[in-house]
Amino acid sequence: MGPPARPLTFMGSQTKKVLLAPLKHPARPFRVSSHDRSSRRGLMAGSLGELLSKTLDALMITSRLVTLVLEEDGTVVDTEEFFQTLGDNTHFMALEKGQKWTPGGNCVPARQPPRRSGIVRVTLDLYKLNPRDVIGCLNVKATMYGMYSVSYDIRCMGLKALLRSLLRVLSHAAQVTGQFLVYAGTYMLQVLANTEEQVVAGSRCRQGVTSG
Repeated sequence: MGPPARPLTFMGSQTKKVLLAPLKHPARPFRVSSHDRSSRRGLMAGSLGELLSKTLDALMITSRLVTLVLEEDGTVVDTEEFFQTLGDNTHFMALEKGQKWTPGGNCVPARQPPRRSGIVRVTLDLYKLNPRDVIGCLNVKATMYGMYSVSYDIRCMGLKALLRSLLRVLSHAAQVTGQFLVYAGTYMLQVLANTEEQVVAGSRCRQGVTSG
């Protein structure tokens, strides 16, 4: 019973070695440039160490103290985990000791808010709830800064309902106008009556002075 145990032990050790072996990532395209962006190269690499080694050769850098940063915002890339999350064609910058990242002419800071074109955009949409409607309904939508929107529906009625509402408005306007004319006439009559009383009183005073 002793001999069969040896192959099992051998197979177990081999399986453990396979599982613990590091995974090799496929090579992907990247771009690298010098600190002043005067030299640019395209490279293929599957790991951060491989990219760093090829960068030294491509840019003919003799110093061994080199840091890779993102060309767009200067973020330092110094771990394999973060490197693997970056997409293909990511642009890197190689910085030697004493060199610092500087934004390029076409570089946009990462924290700069997106540009908003325009202030308010108004959209008008005319539709009908019923095919018999003469005018239909109007939807007004206003979008501010491309982020906030306000919508309002103006529902127009059929021809009969529209005429009915119009007659109600005209009737109410006529009532208001009539009341205004009555008040205005009453006020004018009071003004005229007061004026006549003042004229009569003035005449009597003058007659009294003449008699004396």
